[in-house]
Amino acid sequence: MTETALMATSRHRLRNLARRGSKSASAALWLLERTDRMLTVVLIASTLINALATALVILIAVAMFGNQETVLVIAIALVSLLLIVFAQILPKIIGASHPDRIALPASLMLRPLLMLLQPVIWLVHLLVSGLLRLLHVSGCDSTRDQRLSTEELRLMLMESGSAVPNKHLSILLNLFDLEKISVEDVMTPRAQIESLNLSVPVEEIKQQLTTCYHNKLPVHEGEINKVVGILHVRKAIALLNQEEELTVDNFRRLLTPPYFIPEDTDALAQMQYFQENHERLGLIVDEYGEVQGLVTLDDIIEEMVGEFTTSAPGAARADLHGWDARGECLIEGSTTLREINKRLGLHFPLGGPKTINGLLLEWLEDIPETHVALKLAGCVIEIVQVQNQAIKVVKLVKPGQ
Repeated sequence: MTETALMATSRHRLRNLARRGSKSASAALWLLERTDRMLTVVLIASTLINALATALVILIAVAMFGNQETVLVIAIALVSLLLIVFAQILPKIIGASHPDRIALPASLMLRPLLMLLQPVIWLVHLLVSGLLRLLHVSGCDSTRDQRLSTEELRLMLMESGSAVPNKHLSILLNLFDLEKISVEDVMTPRAQIESLNLSVPVEEIKQQLTTCYHNKLPVHEGEINKVVGILHVRKAIALLNQEEELTVDNFRRLLTPPYFIPEDTDALAQMQYFQENHERLGLIVDEYGEVQGLVTLDDIIEEMVGEFTTSAPGAARADLHGWDARGECLIEGSTTLREINKRLGLHFPLGGPKTINGLLLEWLEDIPETHVALKLAGCVIEIVQVQNQAIKVVKLVKPGQ
């Protein structure tokens, strides 16, 4: 019973109890670090008790009924049945069902017993080691690494049930998923970046600054690939209150160097890079150095904890409120497939295009007309609006409708 309970007890729970000062938990951990010796003591004690019980029953049977073979066979069969049920099966079931209640108090008694029987244990191990060497079998290592892999820890969390609050569980699982996605999966696409163009008249720049949505803006001259820096809008607003005439050079002096990120960078690694470089915003570039999108620290954090900021107008993350009463949902073509899968419970492939617009264009291999419908991943998709060589709005029909 004791060895079964010890093996079934969570080592992480024991370590937690030991840190809180539990002597029984410390004794249990001490025994688990010496599993081979602990099992030796338990098996020696169990074998001796079983042998003594069998011998005692036989002596009683002989004393009461004489040296009759039938009586001896019945007595041996009876004591064997009792030992199997009450000394093996029942204790092990109880130990596996209530490991903490049995292992913790039993460890306090088993630890001094193990220390007392050290000479016997040494002798038995010497004999066993010799036999293992003759059979060319390696012995077990009781100090093997007990650390959990990422997948094992993830599985443990998923099976934790009510032990971990749902919100905490979601955050922890999302944290593991950050290793599987890149910054390209969470970025704001290039076409939806709010930026400032220094090649336009100063009055237009001033107008954009007073109506912009974000605190920091990428600044470029001409096309967006010619990024010259990042402008902190609050500093620029201070210039607008001055009476002197403003020029483009006034804004250029406020710029900070841009921070560029390769498009295949892991989201988790990028969060660490943001911390190390004291940055909160980066521009995603492809292998040719062209800007593909923009990612912020908030974008990555929202992948873990859920959205907590207000989406900008035209943002890539369209507001998905779920299916309506008819099992339909209208979404923008720029909505990412990951967001659709997460919000609507669908299973669009994530290995290729990142948006529903990109997925449809790849599948159709052409710019479609409106009201064209097709079925992908079990979901009917109807193209509602096409504009500027891109699919702007699609209607999804819930699978099974």
